[in-house]
Amino acid sequence: MTALEKYYNKFNEDKRLKSRHGRVEFTTNMKYIHDFAKGLNANVKELSVLDIGAGTGAYSVPLSQEGFCVTAVELVKRNLDCLEAKHANVNCWPGNALDLSFLKDRTFDIVLLFGPLYHLHSKEERLKAFEQAALHTKKGGFIFASYLTNEYSIIEYCFKKGKILECLVQGLVTEDFHTVESQDQLYSYFRLEDITSLAKEAGLESVKLFASDGPADYMRQTLNAMSEEEFDIFLKYHLATCERAELLGASSHIVNILKI
Repeated sequence: MTALEKYYNKFNEDKRLKSRHGRVEFTTNMKYIHDFAKGLNANVKELSVLDIGAGTGAYSVPLSQEGFCVTAVELVKRNLDCLEAKHANVNCWPGNALDLSFLKDRTFDIVLLFGPLYHLHSKEERLKAFEQAALHTKKGGFIFASYLTNEYSIIEYCFKKGKILECLVQGLVTEDFHTVESQDQLYSYFRLEDITSLAKEAGLESVKLFASDGPADYMRQTLNAMSEEEFDIFLKYHLATCERAELLGASSHIVNILKI
């Protein structure tokens, strides 16, 4: 069993997305999926979604319930078993982002990469993931690629947890405070220029960047203490500002929407 599988065997993504800060991320991602689905000028039941790295179906299940034709690909067996146990109308496959040869080319209107790029540590692997995603996206369709941000990692882990000196000594952070990637690390972190450069090198047209959760991950205790009315207002604030350049880089998660 790989370190990634061991990690996700213990991690509860469904519970995370039901938390206040998780609801911000989920609500935001779903809003943009709906917005771009509408732009395809087709009935929902005529639209197909490929969820690569689907986990336990946090997005696959609700999208299928809305009428989308959903196919889910997941590497971790425990996650796939949990997804299948939900008995949703989702076509489930074991697999990973680097090899989707078992699926038919140019089949999907929307492809979700809400996870794989967190764990791919080389440019070659990332470009391969984009190549596979693009190969299975219809002309005019969209890829939603999610990233973990560098500054969130530096602030939350290095400074708030008191790890900055250790990370600098071990060479895990550069002099300009960019995390250093390694196959030994579980996650990879990105700055805006990294995201833009990767999309360009993959030959994909970037049409939108938005912060999935903005400041929400830094505000967990504050969000938890809010009334539902206050939290609804925070959600409105976030959705009104999640594309603003001054907020993108400090978000925990950024999504780049790419057009085929």
